[in-house]
Amino acid sequence: MNRKATTECDIIRALASGDLLLPPLKIRLIQSELMVGLRKIDALAEVSWNNHVSLFGLEIKALSTPKAFQSVTDQILSVDLPTGTLPMIVLPYLKEENLRNLEKRGISGIDMCGNGVVISGSFRVFRSGQPNRFRTSAAIKNVYARNSSMVARAFLYKPSYPTVQAICTEINKRNPLVKSYGRKEMSLSTVSKCLKTLVEDLAVNRADSIDLLQARKLLDELSGNYKPPIREWAVTCNIAGTTDPISAIANAASSLNMPMILSGLSSVSRYAVMQRGATKKIYCPDLSRLLKQLPIVQTERFPDIEFIETSEEALYFDSREAQGVSFASSVQTYLELMAGDKRDIETALQVQDFIMSELEGIR
Repeated sequence: MNRKATTECDIIRALASGDLLLPPLKIRLIQSELMVGLRKIDALAEVSWNNHVSLFGLEIKALSTPKAFQSVTDQILSVDLPTGTLPMIVLPYLKEENLRNLEKRGISGIDMCGNGVVISGSFRVFRSGQPNRFRTSAAIKNVYARNSSMVARAFLYKPSYPTVQAICTEINKRNPLVKSYGRKEMSLSTVSKCLKTLVEDLAVNRADSIDLLQARKLLDELSGNYKPPIREWAVTCNIAGTTDPISAIANAASSLNMPMILSGLSSVSRYAVMQRGATKKIYCPDLSRLLKQLPIVQTERFPDIEFIETSEEALYFDSREAQGVSFASSVQTYLELMAGDKRDIETALQVQDFIMSELEGIR
């Protein structure tokens, strides 16, 4: 983990000192910053193997984000390199997906971790699997997890916003813990920091407006970084004296002005065809107060309800109400299903279709 962000000058120095290695190749910097026609390229380098030598024009970026990768690739392709000079990009880190992409397009690429693809008329080398040693430390560690994920989730029910302030307002409006439970609003600076990462990841585009680019990419990132809720307390029970325990719980929560929602797994029927178990899971931020309002009978054998006390705002975010009962959002439902077994994952694809159709309807 680099404490100091890598710069393009650092990469040039590594080239000049011979620190960029991709055995069995030898890489030698010939010149940095030179004009090629009307365009400037970052460097000219010689790559050799045995008696075979090839010349490469280099474009260099100090970031390894999808946006940086796309930008530097477009840059090197836009340069009319001299005859016999081949295109190459250099980044701090290139994952295998990037290397395969470069290989298909006939572009060479190397990183500072020991990964690369070099394509020459005389030789070809492909190497991946070395870990990323240049992860930058961001102000927000993971914009796709926990409460920070609400910024990404906001684009999955409304794909376009005029300003950052509009995103911030929408997030706080759809957060029940802010609306009715005194939780602090998400700040404009937090939204802006999260948005910067979404733009760098090419999930969102920021121009005259701020628009969703890749809904499935956002879902994949949210799913890959999803963590089950932290259980501050859990109780399994039956509710005495009622044939409709969910409505009884919803009424009790309403009387306390307390958010309460069915978990994603217990909200599946709103978005897909799937039968869940008889036990309904319910999230609430203050279980002791809620239970005092209910005639519960605690049991671990065949309970109707499992209460989970949790204050994670993303779980409650964009909840949907029907007949006085709050259900988890389609995105939260999708994430919980994707964290389950094969049957759950198959159902998650139905929920994904629901999310996509809602977005198409808005567009």
